Amino acid sequence: MSTSTASSAGLAPALRTLYLVRFGFALVWAVLLFLTGTEIGAVSGTLLVLYPLFDVAAVVFDSRTSNTGRASLALYANIAVSTAAAAGLAFAVTSGIPAVLRVWGAWAVVSGVAQLAAGLVRRSLGGQWPMILSGGISTLAGTSFILQAGSDGATLSNLAGYAAIGGIFFLVSALRLGRARG
Repeated sequence: MSTSTASSAGLAPALRTLYLVRFGFALVWAVLLFLTGTEIGAVSGTLLVLYPLFDVAAVVFDSRTSNTGRASLALYANIAVSTAAAAGLAFAVTSGIPAVLRVWGAWAVVSGVAQLAAGLVRRSLGGQWPMILSGGISTLAGTSFILQAGSDGATLSNLAGYAAIGGIFFLVSALRLGRARG
């Protein structure tokens, strides 16, 4: 067995576990934001900042586990962008929903491109097409959030839907990785 094959064999189970954890977190987070996100309060504001911080922790775990060259560059970019998003959201929650949507939208666009790049590099592992699609959808959704920020009646409920859909993509990837491994 080559070193590359051995490292890929070890990476798939770690990614599968990570994707399952990310699915669970996204689902719980989406439900909580949907229930509390009619306006920005203490709970919804905390949730908004927590999501990109969880993303940072997940991507740090991913980068330490994978260490796969070009994918790692995309992962490191995602860490930086998600950290900046958390800081931006900490300020945006004090300015209202439109500011939150602008910051979240910019984050979704940039992190979507990074996720798309990492998925493309990891195609050979299997189970990456949902991640590739999710990265593309994230980029489009981010643009939509930025546009929504300028409209009357901007709401946080779309962010809950976005997280839930992203979580489903993580679940599908985890299941596909499990099947590819077997």
